[in-house]
Amino acid sequence: MFILELTYIAPLDRIDALLDSHVAWLDEHYAAGVFIASGRKEPRDGGVILAVGDDRAAIEEVVASDPFLVDGLCTYRVTEFLATKVAPELAPYRQTLAG
Repeated sequence: MFILELTYIAPLDRIDALLDSHVAWLDEHYAAGVFIASGRKEPRDGGVILAVGDDRAAIEEVVASDPFLVDGLCTYRVTEFLATKVAPELAPYRQTLAG
């Protein structure tokens, strides 16, 4: 599982101008089953996405296609973790430790 943290490096008016494209990108990856939660940070200086996948390179490829990143409006920090304990609703995403 991955935490994708975006940090805006452009003014909010530029973020807002591209927001519809960013939301369409989010919707695409929700539909593909890659994203399971997302939202703005408070204060509004970026956002957070919870993503599922076994391949960090594939997740980084998804991140690279975010219109915010493509247009140079944000940076990303990708953190991989093993979700070994989850709420019942997230049971399909539970992971186990190897060995």
